[in-house]
Formats: sequence, structure tokens, C-alpha cells
Amino acid sequence: MIKKEKTSCCGNTKDNIGIKRSVRNSYAKIAKSGTSCCGTVNTDCCISKKIGYKDEDLSVIPDGADLGLGCGNPVALASLKEGEIVLDLGSGAGIDCFLSANKVGKKGRVIGVDMTPEMIEKARENAKKSGYDNVEFRLGEIENLPVADNYVDAIISNCVINLVPDKKRAFAEAFRVLKPGGRLMVSDIVLLKPLPEAIKNSVEAYVSCLAGAIMKDEYLDSIRSAGFQNVRIIDETPISFDLISNDPTAQAIIEDLKLSAEEAEKAVNSVVSISVYGEKLL
Repeated sequence: MIKKEKTSCCGNTKDNIGIKRSVRNSYAKIAKSGTSCCGTVNTDCCISKKIGYKDEDLSVIPDGADLGLGCGNPVALASLKEGEIVLDLGSGAGIDCFLSANKVGKKGRVIGVDMTPEMIEKARENAKKSGYDNVEFRLGEIENLPVADNYVDAIISNCVINLVPDKKRAFAEAFRVLKPGGRLMVSDIVLLKPLPEAIKNSVEAYVSCLAGAIMKDEYLDSIRSAGFQNVRIIDETPISFDLISNDPTAQAIIEDLKLSAEEAEKAVNSVVSISVYGEKLL
């Protein structure tokens, strides 16, 4: 658990720098430990199967690629084709990159971008030990992508954009690097109603993907304002209170903010996981 900093999750540039540092530090610890906030990735508390991954998906990826950090399975919904170039925003240890690589084949290519050096190192090790020659991992922020204009056919992301303070900039960058005719498929956390101020101003809650979430309509508008068209929700799933209540990070947030069980459940009921599709038209 990271130390709480005296910053606001939705404040000025100085605050945003503090948030990014906290997120980077937290995910660096996860990369080094090989575990997510739900413990070892092979335990029942991990969410991979509950959010759309199948046994056959998890059986073909390198050991250590699944840290249980997602909130959906964007690869399953992206309809990737052989030979395509795919970009994963916030690629972590590489689970979605490796699943994408299996779909695009040797003629295709997958690029993973992550701002945490330790995650990049872990993902590169995973790629090397499993012989994924069509996957590369680049260090960078998704608000300033290290990718050329009009370069990729498809963009995926899994529970990452909610961690970015400037979501409009992230979607604008995604639009920039996508080829005309390309598509976006992101799984993320959004709100159905506002969170209590105590949660919104908690850095721990931000890192756990909760406080950084915005209202669903605002999230969709951010995608449209970047230039994407035919934007639509493909899947929407409530977040299980049982799942959150068993999460050590969530428990620490509840204790730190002195939330009652009723307040915690109310906050969780404000949150849903969505998978959103958009296109960059010709």
C-alpha cells in the first residue's frame, strides 16, 4: 500500500504529477512481486475468469503475464485479424498483448505501452521466454504515446485510462496513432453516480482504479470529442461488492477513510465495468 499524499485526484498539474508517481510506484511493486492487489494470481480471488477471460486464453500466455489487473477482456471483443498492428494502452505484464499476438499472427505486430519501467521489464522477459517475436513493449505515457501518426489498425486497453488524470488527452493520442478505418476497444471502470468526496480525494482509491473513474456519459463524450465515431458500449457489468470487499487494497481504503459497510457498498454500487467500441473513419 502506498502512502497517502496530500493531493487531489482531479486537481492541477502538480497534483496530477503526484498521482502518476503514486500509480507508477504501486504498479512497480506489483511487477516486482508478481502479484496483484488480490494476492497471488492463481488464487480464487483473482478476477481474470470473472471478467471475460477463458481457460484457453489463460493457458496460452506466458506465466507471469496475468496479474489480475483488468476489468474486462478487450481482445475478445476487438475482432483482431491476421496481419494487423495492435496497440495496447497500459500493457502491464503483457496479457492482452500476448493474446492479441496469437490472433494477428507472425505477419501482424503488437505494441504495448506502459509508463512503469518494472512492468516493461517484466513484459519483455515474458515475451522473450515464450518466443513472441511479433510483440514489443515501449516505455511511455498514454497521454504522449511513443507511436507514429496513423500507424496502428486497432487499439485496446484494459482498466487503465481511468488511472490517467487527462483522459481527453489519452483518447486524442489514441485517435492520432490509429489508421483511418481503425478501431478502438477499451474496457474500463466508470461511474453511474458521483463518489463521496473522501473517496475521490484518496490517492489509494485512485490507484485501485476507483477514484480516477468518471461518469459514464463523460467518459463516452471524451472518446467522441477526440474524433471517434460510432462510439457504443458493447458490454456493461456491475462491480461485485463481494469481490471488492475481499480485496486487501479496497479493505485498506475502507479502513483509512473510516467508511461504514453501507457507505462502502453504496460506493461500489456506483461503479460499473464497460467495454466501449469506437472507429476512426476514413
